[in-house]
Amino acid sequence: MSRSDTIGRRAFLAGAATLAAGTTLVGRTPAHAVPVAEGVTKFPFPDERRVRVLVTGDAGTGTRAQWAVADAMRALHGREPVSLALGLGDNIYEHGPDGAADVQFADKFENPNAGLDFPWLMVLGNHDNSSVLGGDGGWLLRGNAEVEYHANSRRWWMPSRYYSVRIPERNPVVEFFVLDVNPLAAYVPPVFSPYWAVDGQFMNEQRDWLDRALADSPATWKIACTHHPYLNNGPHGDAGRYEGLSLEPINGVHVKRFFEDHVIGRCQFILSGHDHSLQVLEPTAASKGTRQVVSGAAAKTVGAELRLAASAGHGALYENYQELGFMVLELTEGGVDLGVHTADLATGASVEVFRRRLA
Repeated sequence: MSRSDTIGRRAFLAGAATLAAGTTLVGRTPAHAVPVAEGVTKFPFPDERRVRVLVTGDAGTGTRAQWAVADAMRALHGREPVSLALGLGDNIYEHGPDGAADVQFADKFENPNAGLDFPWLMVLGNHDNSSVLGGDGGWLLRGNAEVEYHANSRRWWMPSRYYSVRIPERNPVVEFFVLDVNPLAAYVPPVFSPYWAVDGQFMNEQRDWLDRALADSPATWKIACTHHPYLNNGPHGDAGRYEGLSLEPINGVHVKRFFEDHVIGRCQFILSGHDHSLQVLEPTAASKGTRQVVSGAAAKTVGAELRLAASAGHGALYENYQELGFMVLELTEGGVDLGVHTADLATGASVEVFRRRLA
């Protein structure tokens, strides 16, 4: 992405506040979870007390870059098996799927991830909810096709737009809370769709659900999984300053409030994509000890120029804006270890470039 592309995108976003989706939509919640279709057997969740998780995001291009990262993940899984994967949104570039039977699910998820036969906890991103412009987030109904696809795939796990998974189910080591903040972060806000409003039914139900689920969770580790980050040194910026904009609500100010009211200080980690980079940021007093991790380099990268022009300057253990890659999170009752792996576009080989016990 060039600087001119970014300037053009920001000009569009600054004008997008005057637009709206213009239709009343229906969302999916845990109370209306999609059942698995007859004849489809989901890959099982692990029941061991050491959980190894691929952390990947912004993958769904179907390009050689996505395949190279998938090749690297397959090679790693062959050497050191993982338990499951997280897909942190933008699962189907550029505009999301046209229904649950869209061939893009095969081209941009199933085929590239062949052999990675375990559950993939999937998050909705802005590109998965596109309306006029790819990534505008303005047609939230489109994301429901990805929820419906849950019924048809052994790997793809998205029974509703937001949900949680405990591993193992009894006496869990970790609980993943998959969140959908797209109604708060859309570049084309749904101002004519009260259901999706900042204080509308969908978000209020999600807030209530999350508060109860976090309070009731017996897990040692509580991890929020989102597409949009709370903190971010890359060009998309922090919640409340997305794209370097001050214009509400497309600057993500409502996303910031959501994180601060319901997530930070309650979860040890926020895992996000959106920014096409690999970042392990330091927790701060303002984040109440919650650590932000960004893994959005599974098919695209930022490049050094845009990153340096946009950096928020948050303290980081590791940052990479120029290489494709993914992360591996290892969780036990006694600690959390994180490894960052970069992938070579030509060969699909990977190198572990960072490893640290985070908690």
